[in-house]
Amino acid sequence: MNAPTAPNDRLLAEKKDGIGWITFNNPARHNAVSFEMWQNLPVLLAQFVADPEVGVIVLKGAGEKAFVAGADISQFKEKRSSEDAVAAYNKAADDASKALQECAKPTIAMVRGYCIGGGTAIAVNCDIRIAADDAKFGVPAGKLGLGYRFVGVKRLTDVVGPQFTAEIFFTARQFNAQEALQMNLVNRVVAAAELEQYTLDYAKTIAGNAPLTLASVKASLIEYGKPPAERDLEKLQRMVDICYKSEDYKEGQAAFAEKRKPVFKGR
Repeated sequence: MNAPTAPNDRLLAEKKDGIGWITFNNPARHNAVSFEMWQNLPVLLAQFVADPEVGVIVLKGAGEKAFVAGADISQFKEKRSSEDAVAAYNKAADDASKALQECAKPTIAMVRGYCIGGGTAIAVNCDIRIAADDAKFGVPAGKLGLGYRFVGVKRLTDVVGPQFTAEIFFTARQFNAQEALQMNLVNRVVAAAELEQYTLDYAKTIAGNAPLTLASVKASLIEYGKPPAERDLEKLQRMVDICYKSEDYKEGQAAFAEKRKPVFKGR
């Protein structure tokens, strides 16, 4: 399967060595996310999920100055000028966030430079966040008079807890990479010059593991984010059972016994 394509060049996709790369490509505006980029993100994610050659998906920003520095405010006059327009914009952003949260394959945010507002939201919707030591995080809603809906507050709270969520929103300031690490906002911090190689090696490690195992754990993480009454535990058990009945389970045992690297096929 070829790498997915988007209708415009602001969101780029590339597939290489079992990794699907999605790049926010608006460096002139620090990769600020446009309405069209919100719309296209679920499309690219779905195509990578459908591609059996892709084991993990990495999101990054073009250039060295930013991951994503928020929404593209230059569009607000047109895209958020009426109640209907605001509803359409919010739906596109919500659909993108949901697609990222519920992506069936592991996702990594590779963060360099500014990761502000909508950028922080995108990063926390990924499973893993690897940041350069020059990364800056923040949610400046309090400085802009913006209302922040419960779904966004909850997702951040799920990641960092209520105390740090309060600090992030109440101060509306920017936090450096070490502060983000202390808050569990990121998983790892590495030197900026090492970020891409470190993330590549990290993604290859994930992509080399058993796809059915990864899928079952990712499904559990998705269900965990739902209210307990809505969790489909039977589906999760079926996925676990499939793992034990798979060829990959036999391959994993054989490889362990033979002291070699397993070759998984996702079946």
